[in-house]
Amino acid sequence: MEYEIEGGESISMAVVRTVSAVEGRKPCSLRTLTDVLDPDALDVLCAPQYGGAARTGGRVSFVYSGCRVTVDNGEYLTVQPLEDRLYDESDPEPTDRQVSR
Repeated sequence: MEYEIEGGESISMAVVRTVSAVEGRKPCSLRTLTDVLDPDALDVLCAPQYGGAARTGGRVSFVYSGCRVTVDNGEYLTVQPLEDRLYDESDPEPTDRQVSR
């Protein structure tokens, strides 16, 4: 799923909302994003440059709730479910060693 992050929307909240839509679950039922990364750091990293200009050429990817999440330029979000899950569905989150690449 691709999502264009709206002005004024935090990247971290967009990640949680989009992943919950892809997974077909309520946002509150997902593992907290803070278990995976620092949401404030993600928001700052992807924030517009000083003066309000959009960042260009930046990309951040990580695994969250069984999905590969990619943020491009702080404006676009791509969420792809991991196809080959090598963990039990009851596990809260795969580790890098458990996800085939």
